[in-house]
Amino acid sequence: MKTVWKKAALGVLMVVGAGIGPARAVAQELPQRTGNPYLGAIVVETETGDVLFEDRADEYGYPASVIKLLTLLTVLEAVDAGRVSLQDVVTASAAASRIGGSQVYLKEGEQFTVEDLLYALMVQSANDAATALAEHVAGSRALFASRMQAVAARLGMTHTAIHTEHGLPPSPGQAPDTTTARDLAKLCCALAKRPDVFRYTAAIERPFRNGTFIMRNHNPLLKTFPECDGFKTGFYRKAGYSIAATAQKNGANRIAVVILGCPDRELRNRTAENLLRQGFRLLGEKRRQQYLRSVGMLSADP
Repeated sequence: MKTVWKKAALGVLMVVGAGIGPARAVAQELPQRTGNPYLGAIVVETETGDVLFEDRADEYGYPASVIKLLTLLTVLEAVDAGRVSLQDVVTASAAASRIGGSQVYLKEGEQFTVEDLLYALMVQSANDAATALAEHVAGSRALFASRMQAVAARLGMTHTAIHTEHGLPPSPGQAPDTTTARDLAKLCCALAKRPDVFRYTAAIERPFRNGTFIMRNHNPLLKTFPECDGFKTGFYRKAGYSIAATAQKNGANRIAVVILGCPDRELRNRTAENLLRQGFRLLGEKRRQQYLRSVGMLSADP
């Protein structure tokens, strides 16, 4: 990624745990990984990957449900390869029915299509749907996590460690999913190149279980920021509030913001909107400079 503009560190107090990294197992209580106003943030142009803004973008944090974006991409790539179909019928296992947190309350033996569960994954942020998809696509949750890790490695997400399909906090003795804002931005760029992604991530509401359950998107920017067209939020207490959101103005190139480890939901939402506005301004300045160079009115970068 080429950095167009980089924000200087603000000297912000961060509550961190020593030695957290992508391969560290949890041997004690999970350390808090949040900062004020965030642990790390980045804004990128998704077509090129150019960085428009970054602030501590390489700090490790816990992605929580934002990691379901990698679950989505892993499933869609399995569909591309012909290993599964969107119309495959998935039977919920006992393990899927016992997953807690945000869910669509799958019952053991209940059946839905892959596509239905992808909507549940993105709109409702359903952990049980994530588990059902993982088991269907790879045969086991562990194998699916390995596939997610392989996809992350291919995208250059070198500071990301995947242990779950849903991003929930680890059980005692397990390692947490870890990543950085920069790595999540690489994932955003890959997803933004797929038009099919936006039908799942841009849906504000979606009926489920024959309309008896209405799923509602957890991404507030879909309602409050007119140019926002998708992606995902995440939260658990030690991870703080995170978001990866895309926006496009007047058909121009799409940008994405990633905020990792914010201590407050409303602060996360306001900061994401502000960074998207700033991103559009910086993108406009970048385009202006490119034009001036093309007509010889501005010298090229040394």
